[in-house]
Amino acid sequence: MRKIQMVDLYSQYVKIKPEIDQAIQEVIDSTAFIKGPVVKFFQKDLEEYLGVKHVIPCGNGTDALQISMMALGLKPDDEVITADFTFVATAEVIALLGLTPVLVDVDPDYFNIIPEAIEKALTPHTKAIVPVHLFGQCADMDAIMEIARRHHLYVIEDACQAIGSEYHSTDGSIKKAGTIGNIGCTSFFPSKNLGCYGDGGAIFTNDDELANMLRGIANHGMFARYYHDFVGVNSRLDSIQAAILKVKLPHLDEYISARQKAAQYYERAFADIPYLKLPVRHPKSSHVFHQYTLICNGISRDDLVNYLAKKDIPAMVYYPVPLHLQKAYKSERYGKGDFPVTEMLSANVFSLPMHTELDEEQLQYICDQVLEFISRVK
Repeated sequence: MRKIQMVDLYSQYVKIKPEIDQAIQEVIDSTAFIKGPVVKFFQKDLEEYLGVKHVIPCGNGTDALQISMMALGLKPDDEVITADFTFVATAEVIALLGLTPVLVDVDPDYFNIIPEAIEKALTPHTKAIVPVHLFGQCADMDAIMEIARRHHLYVIEDACQAIGSEYHSTDGSIKKAGTIGNIGCTSFFPSKNLGCYGDGGAIFTNDDELANMLRGIANHGMFARYYHDFVGVNSRLDSIQAAILKVKLPHLDEYISARQKAAQYYERAFADIPYLKLPVRHPKSSHVFHQYTLICNGISRDDLVNYLAKKDIPAMVYYPVPLHLQKAYKSERYGKGDFPVTEMLSANVFSLPMHTELDEEQLQYICDQVLEFISRVK
């Protein structure tokens, strides 16, 4: 049996090695390492895949979030509502810009932000909502967009874990994650469903004026060379990463399907195990399984993770400490016990290996070992 990894990037690379190697060599031969033509080619391909008017490539997913908030003209002390159960980058950029992150609890089934909690957190200072499409499926965007419309708020979708996921709206439309709000953001970190071989990210919008502002901010606040209209940043997707992503994008739906099949295997194995709560699909969203995350019920999460490690099975905890209990984000607004769902999830969730190259032998071994641990402790 091949070594089990949380993400097997090498095996994925081997399958498309000739295309990848050629794409990288072409960039090297051209020496157009920054803002080369392949960046524009990839941008156009991604716009077509997502069905969105504008894709603005940038340096990484965190930059994408920061540039988005800068483009909206948010001012210090403006409040931005986001989920307490997420990777720190979502709240980090809010704080870095002098804005106020307002954290709210998440749904115990879907792990995404609760629309009703957003409503309760609104104040006259609220200017934006950042729903996080966690682990690979969309938040309830119909409800979130309705709140935004009623209260004249911006919506920035953090789709860094959900590229390719489809949201089925009540109006009958089907849109890709990140293309519903005013702006969408994604990351091309290597382990993502569409990952490059370094850092990378992108911003999406259907707003022409906003797209122009986003491009300018990502380019030192510059539209004409050496004329800076406002304070910007230096954030760009380099040509080698764009070339890699251009090769991988046509395989994205295939990659999603492979992840979904692995998830189905796990679910058949654990369907009747009361000690594990399996991922729940949102009725309006497809799930692209960036992570396969379960909740331990009546067994020790940490003991299980340690047991699997001894069996050479990596398992990760995303995320062990809620944002509201992190030193950097402590606030008088809330304390321990205020977000019971997030605190429960942080204490009990774990993620099994999930990637495109999992084979049946590996999946069987993983499932057998999880079941063996449960048989010992129940």
